[in-house]
Amino acid sequence: HIDGITMELSQIHDVFHVSMLRRYRFDPSHVIREPEIEISEELTYVEESMEILDKSIRKLRNKEIPMVKVRWTHHSPREATWEVEAHMR
Repeated sequence: HIDGITMELSQIHDVFHVSMLRRYRFDPSHVIREPEIEISEELTYVEESMEILDKSIRKLRNKEIPMVKVRWTHHSPREATWEVEAHMR
């Protein structure tokens, strides 16, 4: 139950003593490796679609256009864009 959790967490004291801090020791497993992006001489790179998140139909006056919401490589799901389905093939 949400209210019970909220009440339980309200009892936690959010201040700690400096003596509880420890020096950080480097651990290679903490490093997040991003895939390398190949950049051309014109400082551009190729976008590749990663997955289709959603589908929709855009209605114009006398036409219906199928749209897809695309998640791109090297981008978060928040940065997904709507594209014309026919252009994605």
